[in-house]
Amino acid sequence: MTSKGDLTRSRLAASMLELIQTSGYSGTGLNAVVEHAAAPKGSLYFHFPDGKEGLGVAAVDLAATQFEALIAQAARSTDSAAGAARAVIDALSTIVGESDFRWGCPVSVVALEMGAESERLRQACATAFESWISPTAALLEAGGVDGAEARTLATVVVSTIEGAVIVSRALRSTQPLASAAEVVAQLIEQRCRPAETAR
Repeated sequence: MTSKGDLTRSRLAASMLELIQTSGYSGTGLNAVVEHAAAPKGSLYFHFPDGKEGLGVAAVDLAATQFEALIAQAARSTDSAAGAARAVIDALSTIVGESDFRWGCPVSVVALEMGAESERLRQACATAFESWISPTAALLEAGGVDGAEARTLATVVVSTIEGAVIVSRALRSTQPLASAAEVVAQLIEQRCRPAETAR
């Protein structure tokens, strides 16, 4: 059973995550987080005694978990790695578009803003990206791509998606994500096809 304290901590992390997406890490103040979460101010320092940095790490961890779940759901919805990649990018395109291009990837926001300032936040972002690269590599391996190549390709896929989200927000168009979906799917199919033919 989830305790009241755990619920408050989760609510604070979720609010921090949402505000990072709309205001950036630097533009998100602790008072705004407390107000958004409808939590007592004292609870913030109780759950996050290290203040904003600790709350930022919790928000990045939450984003990592959410996107990892999206990858898993996409993998279950199709029988190919290319199809899973398309499903992930389509879902992200919907999120970005329906938010009127205000939401993107909070992990990239924190990495760009704080990667050189806070080793703890940089490491949290690195861990988040790794949590997306590893399952993507596993999907590619399941599709017949060699382990080392699968890791390299998975890194390219995640990096391409991250870039497409940023460009889509800047252009206020989901076309960059649609283009990324097409190119990523083709790339995966090209890498998987030789292995499938060999079998």
